[in-house]
Amino acid sequence: MPRSPRPIRVALVGAKFMGRAHSNAWRQAGCFFDLPRPVALHTIAARNAAELETFAAQWGWPHTTTRWRDLAEDPEIDLVDIGTPNDVHREQAVAMLEAGKHVACEKPLAGTLDDARAMRDAAKRSKAKTFVWFNYRRCPAVALAHELVREGRLGDIRHVRATYLQSWGGPDTPRVWRFQKKRAGSGAHGDLNAHIVDMARFVTGEEITEVHGAVARTFIKERPMPDDGGPDGGGALAGSKGRKKPATGRSDVDDAVLFVASLSGGATASFEATRLAPGHQNRNTLELNGSKGSLRFDFEDMNVLWFHDDTESPRTAGWRRIMCTNAAGGHPYAENWWPDAHVIGYEHGFTNMAADIVRVLCRTKPVVPLPDFADAYETQRVLEAALLSAKERCAVRLREVR
Repeated sequence: MPRSPRPIRVALVGAKFMGRAHSNAWRQAGCFFDLPRPVALHTIAARNAAELETFAAQWGWPHTTTRWRDLAEDPEIDLVDIGTPNDVHREQAVAMLEAGKHVACEKPLAGTLDDARAMRDAAKRSKAKTFVWFNYRRCPAVALAHELVREGRLGDIRHVRATYLQSWGGPDTPRVWRFQKKRAGSGAHGDLNAHIVDMARFVTGEEITEVHGAVARTFIKERPMPDDGGPDGGGALAGSKGRKKPATGRSDVDDAVLFVASLSGGATASFEATRLAPGHQNRNTLELNGSKGSLRFDFEDMNVLWFHDDTESPRTAGWRRIMCTNAAGGHPYAENWWPDAHVIGYEHGFTNMAADIVRVLCRTKPVVPLPDFADAYETQRVLEAALLSAKERCAVRLREVR
C-alpha cells in the first residue's frame, strides 16, 4: 500500500482579523482542492495568552505559543505564515528564512522600503520559498482579467484606473496600530494602495516607471485610544472634576492618498485609496482601456468581470457582464467551488492562494502567478515613490527608488 505524502505543516503568527482569514484558508484548502500534499495546522503564535487558547480551539491549531521565535526553532514546521502588524514583518520573516522555513507574509511586505529590501535580500539568500498575501489576485474575475490581457484581447494598454475606497476610518475609529506610522508605515496608502498597485501590475504585466504627482492627506489627526488593555490602549483619563473622558492619541498616517503614474508600456495610471469614503465599504476597483477593448472589476461585485470588445461591430458592441463562476468555461478556480453562479466570497481568495502555495511548494504550477518577496518589493517601491512625490511635490522615477 503506497504511503501518503507527508503533510506541509503550517504555523501562523497573529490571531486577529488576518489570523482568522488565514486559518480558514489553510483549513479549507485540502477540502476543496486536490493538492499534491495535505496541509496540517501545527502552531499558532500570538502575544495574548488568554485569547490564544480560545482561538486555537476554535480554528483547530493543536499547539500554541506566545513566543513567535519558537516557530523558527521547531524542526517540525515547514512554513510560517505572518499575519502581524507591518513593523514586525522584517524581524519575523528574516528569522524564519534563516531557519530554513518557507514564509508567507501579509501585505504590504513591510512598513518601510528599508525593511522590505532586507526581506527581499534575505529571501534571495535562502533556499526557502516566499509568498505575499495579495489575495485579490485569486478572485476568479481578476485572474480572468489577467488571462484576457495575456491573450491580447485588450491590445495595447492605454489607461489604468484603480481605486480602493472604504468608510470605516471615521473620527470615532480608535487609534489602533493602523493609525500609527511607527507600526504601519503609512495609512490607507500601504493598506489599500498596496493591493491595487499589485493588482494593476499583475493584470497588465507591466511595471510602473514614474509617479508624476501624488497627494496625501490626514483629515483626522486625533483619535480615541482603544480601551482593550493592549499596547495601543489607554483606557479613559480622569477629567478635572473626577469625570472620565476618552483618552485620545495622535494619528500620524495618511487617511487618503491619490497619485498618477506611467506604466512601462506607455499607459497612464491613476490610484486612489481612502478609508473616509461614506457609502463605499470595500470598493476595490480596477479598469483597463486598451486599443482593442476594456475591462473593469469591482470587488463589491467580486464574481463579475465587465468586458468590452472594441473589435466588434458598433451595431452590437457593448459592455459584456461575465459571471466568473463557470467551470466548463475555464474560469480560474471555478471548478473547485460551487455550481455556476453559486457565488464565492472574500474568504475564498485566501483559500485559492493557500492551495496555490501548496502547489508551488510541491513544484507544480499555480493557477495564476504568486507574488514572492521580490515581486512585493516592486510594489513597495511604487508606494515609496508616491509618498516621496507627495512630500516633495515632484515627479519621482522608479529607477531612483531602490
